[in-house]
Amino acid sequence: MTPSSSSARPHTHEMVVVHRVFRRESALLPRLVRAVPDGRTARAVEVGTHLSEYMTGLHHHHTVEDETIWPLLRERAADEALVARMEEQHARIDRSLAAVTDRLPEWQRTADRAAATELALALDEHRSALLEHLDDEERLVLPLVAEHLTVAEWDEVGRRGMETVPRDKLMLALGSLLEEATPQEQAYFLAKAPLIGRLLWKAIGRRQYAAYRRALRAPIDGGTAR
Repeated sequence: MTPSSSSARPHTHEMVVVHRVFRRESALLPRLVRAVPDGRTARAVEVGTHLSEYMTGLHHHHTVEDETIWPLLRERAADEALVARMEEQHARIDRSLAAVTDRLPEWQRTADRAAATELALALDEHRSALLEHLDDEERLVLPLVAEHLTVAEWDEVGRRGMETVPRDKLMLALGSLLEEATPQEQAYFLAKAPLIGRLLWKAIGRRQYAAYRRALRAPIDGGTAR
């Protein structure tokens, strides 16, 4: 995970680790919806809140890419077709999230089995669109980022990616990122955090995230597969 100081290129593996969060959560969400008992509105609200936070985070992640990465690649990489492909995939993902958003309020209000089925199917469609995009981005775009963006430009992408996370959700966001990270990746990301953040993670953050994860995933016993 340690970038070469002599290469002075963006450390794009950071994005791969971030993508794991979206891969994992997009797999868990339809399962969580289907696992809510008919009529259990309190649980539907709990899962729906997590779903809304996921959609907000993914939308912001893609907005940052739209406003930073794509214009720079369009200018420097001379691969208009690839940039257009990424933008079209973002649009397809946006449409899939709109379908989820349309179905979410009714399910949260009623926890009705039919409403749950419709919402879960919309989430399945969303995941299909998302995985195609993440695969293409990792395989085709990140090598171009490493070649054509500066380290400072890449660092700005990361900074903007975190700017909308509420302060009271920072430990949960960090835990979500570190959950499937290797020990080396965990050390890398923790080293980027300020000292106070590292201390808070060790003191309360790990337990806070573990408790949140257990409460959210208890009905499906955890564990996801791509």
